[in-house]
Amino acid sequence: MASEEVAADLADGLSSERGSATKKEKTIPPAGLMKAIIRAGENMETPQKGNQVVFHYTTRTTDGVVVESTKSNLGGRDVPLKLILGKSKMLKGWEEGLMSMCKGEVSMLKIIPELHYGDPEWPVPVPDDFPKDQILVFEIELLDFRSVKVVTDDFGILKEVIIHGQGWETPREPYEVKVRITGKVPREGKIFFQKDQEPFHFTFGKNEVPNGLEKAIATMTRGEIAKIFLSPPYITGASAIPDLPLEADDLEFKVELLQVIQVRDMVGDGRLIKRRLRDGKGEFPVDCPLQDSVLRIHYKGILPDDGGKVFCDTRVDNDGEPLEFGSGEGRVPEGLEMCVKLMLPGELALVSSVSGFAYDKFPRPDGVPDGANVQWEVELLSFEAVKDWTGMNFKQIMDDVEKIKGTGNRLFKESKFDLAKAKYEKVLREFNHVNPQDDEEGAIFAQTRNLLNLNVAACHQKLGDPSKSIEWCNKVLEGNPHHVKALYRRGVAYTARGDFEEAHSDFETMKRIDKSSEQDANAAIIKLQKKKQDAEAKARKQFKGLFDKKPGEISSVSSTDVKPDGPEETVHPETKPPEDLPEVEEQTLHPGKFWRLFNSGTSFFKNIARKGCAIL
Repeated sequence: MASEEVAADLADGLSSERGSATKKEKTIPPAGLMKAIIRAGENMETPQKGNQVVFHYTTRTTDGVVVESTKSNLGGRDVPLKLILGKSKMLKGWEEGLMSMCKGEVSMLKIIPELHYGDPEWPVPVPDDFPKDQILVFEIELLDFRSVKVVTDDFGILKEVIIHGQGWETPREPYEVKVRITGKVPREGKIFFQKDQEPFHFTFGKNEVPNGLEKAIATMTRGEIAKIFLSPPYITGASAIPDLPLEADDLEFKVELLQVIQVRDMVGDGRLIKRRLRDGKGEFPVDCPLQDSVLRIHYKGILPDDGGKVFCDTRVDNDGEPLEFGSGEGRVPEGLEMCVKLMLPGELALVSSVSGFAYDKFPRPDGVPDGANVQWEVELLSFEAVKDWTGMNFKQIMDDVEKIKGTGNRLFKESKFDLAKAKYEKVLREFNHVNPQDDEEGAIFAQTRNLLNLNVAACHQKLGDPSKSIEWCNKVLEGNPHHVKALYRRGVAYTARGDFEEAHSDFETMKRIDKSSEQDANAAIIKLQKKKQDAEAKARKQFKGLFDKKPGEISSVSSTDVKPDGPEETVHPETKPPEDLPEVEEQTLHPGKFWRLFNSGTSFFKNIARKGCAIL
C-alpha cells in the first residue's frame, strides 16, 4: 500500500494542475473504462463540465490490494478531493466516470493504464513502486457537486452563486461593504464566525478579512448571495475575524452583499476622496451626469481641521433652494464638480478635498482660510443632460454654438484654459455630424470651425504646449494656407518653441497676404528677434572657449557663465493679434536646459559658420 504522504501528494497534484484546453481529447477504447454502481445516488442529476466535484476515492489493484485512499480507515487524511471538471488536470477515466454519477453515489471504475496514472502525458509523478502500468480499480464516492466560478487561476478561490445580484458595480480597494456572513470549516462543520443579523462592515485593502475572501467578494454585486471556498494560500490573517482557523485545509463562507459603499480616490494620491453615504437611483456609471448637464444639488461646506465648522449650507443660506449650475462651466470648485459628475440622482456623498481642488482657484467664501482643506456633504437631487442637436436646423445649431463658445471665452478670460479647451473641442466633435445645406451655410460653418480650432490652439499656448498649438493651427492652414490669423497664431507658437526661422516665415507670409496685418507681423518679428538674440548670447557663453582648445581638449563652461533658469524678458506687440478669439497675451515658454542648449547652440553654429569658420 502506498503511504498516506504519497496519496496526499497525488491529491495535491490533481488539485493544483490546470488542464490544457489545446490538448487533443483522449479517446476511450472499448472496455477501457468500466463502471459498476455499488450504491445509487440521490437523484438523476449528474455534474457537467465546469462543475466542482467533491469526492472520496480508493485505488486498488485487480487483486484487491489498496494502493491509496482519501479515507482515514484506509490510510488517508479523510479529506475529500475537490476538482473542477474540464478545468482541473484530471485522470481521463475519473472525468468520464464522475460525469455519469449522481450525488451520493458510490461506484467502482475499472480503468486501463492509458486512462489513469499510466498516461505518458500525466504531469503528476508517482512513486517507482506505484502500479501505474496495471489496470486499476477506483472506488469513487461522489459527495457533492456544484456550479462554481473560478476566481483565481490556481483554483484556490471558488464561488458558488446562490442568488444573482443587481447591476454590475463590484467593490474594490478602497471601497467599503456591508455583508451578512457565516464562516465554517467544511470538514468539521464548525462555525467560527457569524454575522447574519447585524451587517458586518469592512474596508477593502485593510486586511480585515482573509485575502481570498476579499478577492471573491470583489466579484459580487449588490444583493448577491454566494458560497465562497478558500484553500490554504488564501486563508490569511484577518483583524476583524480573530478566531479564523488559519491551519484549516479549506474554509467556506456564505456571504450576502448588502451594500457597496463606493470610496473613490479621484486623482490617485489621496488629495480628493469621494465617499458614498447613501445609494442613489440607477446604475453606476451609466446613470451619472458624465456629460455636460444642468445639475441641481444641495451641499454643506465643512472645515474638518476647524472642529467641523460649517461655512455654508444651501438648505439654510440659500432659502432652502438648491444650487443649479452647468457642468464644465467653472461655476463650482473643481473638486466638487469632479465628484458630483460621478454621483447618481438621490445619492448623498462626502467629498474630502485639499485646498488645491477647493478654493485656491475659486472665489473663497467667508470663513475659509487660505490653504484650508474642506469637505462637502453633497446630495445630487437631479440633473438634465444638455440637449444634442438632433432635430435642430442650421440656425438653431449655430445659435447654440455661440452660447457654448461664449462660455469657453469666459473660462479663457478666467484662466481656466482646460475647461475652455473642453468647450471648444466639444463643439468641434459635434461639427462632424453637421451638414450645411447651401453655400452660405457652408461659409458660416467653415469660418466658425476655423475660429474654434484657433481658440483651441490659444488654449494649448496658454497651457505651455506650443507643439499642440501648432497642430491645431495646421488644421486651419491645411484648408486655407493664406489664413492670416492661423499664420499669426502658428508663428507665435513657433517663436515660443524656439523655431525662429519658421516663425519668421509665417510673419512674412502674413505681410504679403494682407497689408493691414503688417503692423502686427512686424511687432511679432521684433519680439522674435529679441528672443533669438537672447538665445544666441546665451549659447555663446555656454560654448565660450570651445574652439580655443587643441584637438582632444574640451573647454568646460563655468556655472557662472550660464544664466539660471527663469523668466525671459517678453516683448509684446504694440497691437492686439488680428483674430476673433479670447484675448491672448503671448507667453514665453521656458523649455528644459537640454532643449535650450541644443536649439541655441544650433543657431550659434549657423552664425559662426557664415563668418567662415569651418565646423568639423
